[in-house]
Amino acid sequence: MSSSSNNEGEEFGGTMDVFRRENRATLQFKLPLYTQWGQNLLLVGSDPLLGSWDLARAKHMLPRHEGDAQLIWEVGVSVPANFHSQYSYCMVDEHMNVLKWEAGARRSLELPEGLENGAVVEVHDQWQDGSSPDALLQTSAFKNVIFRKDHHASERSTMVQFKVNCVQLEPGQSVFVVGNIPELGEWDDGAALPLSSSVGDDFLWQCMTTVRRENFPIHYKYILKNRFGEVVSETGADRELKCDSARKPAAMVITSDGSFQAQPWRGAGVASPVFSLRSRESVGAGEFMDLKLMVDFAAKTGMRLVQLLPINDTSVNMMWWDSYPYSSLSVFALHPLYLRLQRLSDHIPDDIKEEIENFRQKLDLKDVDYEATLKAKLEIAKKMFHLEKDKVLNLPSFKQYFEENKEWLKPYAAFCFLRDLFGTADHSQWGGYSEFTWQKVEKLVSPNSDYYDAIAFTYYQQFHLHSQLTEVAEYAQENRVVLKGDLPIGVDPHSVDTWQFPSLFRMNTSTGAPPDYFDMNGQNWGFPTYNWEEMAKDNFGWWRARLNQMAKYFSAYRIDHVLGFFRIWELPHHSVTGLMGHFRPSIPLSTEELEWEGVWDFNRLSLPYVRCHILQQKFGDRWQEIASKYFYEYEHLCYQASFKEEYNTEKKILAAIKPSEGSPDWVVRESEEIKAGLFDLLHEVVLMRDTEDPTKFYPRFNLDQTKSFSELDDHNKAVLRRLYHSYYFQRQEQLWRENALKTLPALMKSSDMLACGEDLGMVPDCVRPVLNELGLLGLRIQRYPSTPGQEFGDPAEYNYMVVCAPSCHDSSTMRAWWEEDEGRRSRFFKNTLGFSEPPPATCDPRIAHIIIQQHLEAPSVWAIFPIQDLLALKEDYTKRPAREEIINDPTNPRHYWRFRLHIPMEAILGDEEYLKIVRELVLSSGRASLKDVEATI
Repeated sequence: MSSSSNNEGEEFGGTMDVFRRENRATLQFKLPLYTQWGQNLLLVGSDPLLGSWDLARAKHMLPRHEGDAQLIWEVGVSVPANFHSQYSYCMVDEHMNVLKWEAGARRSLELPEGLENGAVVEVHDQWQDGSSPDALLQTSAFKNVIFRKDHHASERSTMVQFKVNCVQLEPGQSVFVVGNIPELGEWDDGAALPLSSSVGDDFLWQCMTTVRRENFPIHYKYILKNRFGEVVSETGADRELKCDSARKPAAMVITSDGSFQAQPWRGAGVASPVFSLRSRESVGAGEFMDLKLMVDFAAKTGMRLVQLLPINDTSVNMMWWDSYPYSSLSVFALHPLYLRLQRLSDHIPDDIKEEIENFRQKLDLKDVDYEATLKAKLEIAKKMFHLEKDKVLNLPSFKQYFEENKEWLKPYAAFCFLRDLFGTADHSQWGGYSEFTWQKVEKLVSPNSDYYDAIAFTYYQQFHLHSQLTEVAEYAQENRVVLKGDLPIGVDPHSVDTWQFPSLFRMNTSTGAPPDYFDMNGQNWGFPTYNWEEMAKDNFGWWRARLNQMAKYFSAYRIDHVLGFFRIWELPHHSVTGLMGHFRPSIPLSTEELEWEGVWDFNRLSLPYVRCHILQQKFGDRWQEIASKYFYEYEHLCYQASFKEEYNTEKKILAAIKPSEGSPDWVVRESEEIKAGLFDLLHEVVLMRDTEDPTKFYPRFNLDQTKSFSELDDHNKAVLRRLYHSYYFQRQEQLWRENALKTLPALMKSSDMLACGEDLGMVPDCVRPVLNELGLLGLRIQRYPSTPGQEFGDPAEYNYMVVCAPSCHDSSTMRAWWEEDEGRRSRFFKNTLGFSEPPPATCDPRIAHIIIQQHLEAPSVWAIFPIQDLLALKEDYTKRPAREEIINDPTNPRHYWRFRLHIPMEAILGDEEYLKIVRELVLSSGRASLKDVEATI
């Protein structure tokens, strides 16, 4: 043994000398967490000793039981005595696949000076659960906006470091720890131990003290005290700190206690598309600078959030179709529609000022005239560009902006130039430019190019849009109002992104939603679905870049159709409606599975079921004319699978049956009836064959409502009903959960914005547990309840981790809904609001007050109201017909998004009587305190 030791010393002499000279400490990490069989915990951090964030080199923790129930995961790590690192915990399966990361910000650890060689330091942590309010408080919405800070021992003792996050401090308050031992004041608040805010993190408070070992375990709480001695204590049970006496006594214990345990914070907000705002300066549509007025409205009424629809450029067709804000031309570029012309320069010539004012008056219409407004803004911007291009393009601020954004800005500018040159955004029609290469782009955008003025004009627009929106974002932050953006689920098929990154998209498909309460035929949004497998190769870099770009302006965001990150409703590219789709990913039915169940006639089930008697029922006396024109008769009076080639898809039928302009009404009606009838016959299938694997099938949505199904024998009906239920409600759940846990964490970890998911529609069982696990807020709209069997949601029953609202941009407004259905209105008035008399015919201010109060008093972290619903609180603001206030009609793929407030925001802000109504509602609900608003009243 002695000889061996000497040999080791000679072989590794240099290393041994270092260890002799350098004090070492043992970090003993302890984390109580109940896990299931096969689940394991890893400790990974920024230092090489903790794996340098590489899970393959992370520290594997070992579990042990403490007492009868508690499971403690532990790992020891030998480190230098001056060790400091960031770190996190991660749960993996037996194959090292990530099951989930803990939520919240990365932890920090820094050992104090003076530790003796061989000292043991215990690190007591708690798993940071995404469903906890603590995790929300670590997002930028709270740390940077709502609670933003203004910046203008002996051998028988153990050092204990207390660490707690506290963001809800009032001015003048500090954090203390008080407990059952003399070192913590023996529960005397006056003798409590003070904590100090951490350098570099105003919200992390910590202190160090020495505790005699016989005083363990310690029972304690954190308290807040101000200079007047007023005390606010944590809620809930006392905290407890144990020190493991079975091991070598710890020289130091670090306890990371999460967040100060206060009553859960609740806030209110207002929602509006930018284009819907109206001010005394805006031209034709709301503009970024109008958002300052919305921030003022929120601040004066105690609201802490302003929510928007997507603000990306949608100029695909250069017409009013582009008013649809969810069809992005670029997921990075801002929309020129929102440009404030008067802010383009401090030296606008008088003739251009006059032209701007003329446009403002001419376009001061009831609704947005999208085409005329965009044309006017580009016309004025182009004139100012030619006057000031040399000055602007040489500004240090422009050069910095260009350098930081050139990776998307150059392709976007080139795309806009080529769109205008070829007269179409369909890049497949661009000849040699159809395929994106950086070489082609660099040549187009070169300052030496003949086209550089057109390219630079795009840079100029985006620079001013960025500057204006940045000013708004800073203004909102200064006023402690969260600016919440919107992340669309799709991009237009004719977009910069599909041109630049074609491998990320399945271009022969379309995205939509299955039939639901919005539309019984489903929805077809026209976006290509995503190639998730390709996106995963760089850890979803495209998505992460999108979120990083949004985080420049927003501290919170809404994930449009968050269900799409679990599974998306995929349609063939030739579809018009959203009915004939299937979920991707999903586990289809195989021929072997169907044959095992006694289902054999695949053509009968998967081809349109067209028979003579069906044609007669649908078209009456005209059935033979219809049959002759649109079908081949492959057997006598049998037309199954025999649509003629020119009519065998929805898009072909739509193109073929189009009455000429100026046709009589009866011709238009007849054409619509024929088109609808042929669509119905195309949908007469029970199973849909996979286009990429003909041995696989998907059950058609609501297959039991087809004529084809009704004419099957009882055995086939029973089997297909069971397989249908399995496909839609059982067999996919684990697959969809795993898919979401691959994609959503990559998004959420790319920024510290507060994330909210729009989870309306057909919601799989796995969705809400995953959202809860990740700390991603859900959405609750009262008339679309999430609880089966309910007609209307009860806001009092909502959980904390949701946003609640009486309506949203995809629904009718509160007033319009009230007038839609007398029966539902009566049931809501009686069963939900608790009235016995008949309801009023309109949603008067009294009803609006009750509904808004219901939502404000809900336990949910946020209650966010469309501006139209808030205006219903005052009769003077309800003169406009309720139907005209609706933003979107989800059943109409060519809906014109043009709603605009009929009242300038300046007038609303000057109406102190109205502001007081809103403010008192917010204050009385506990979603704001008088201190929150007194500075702005």
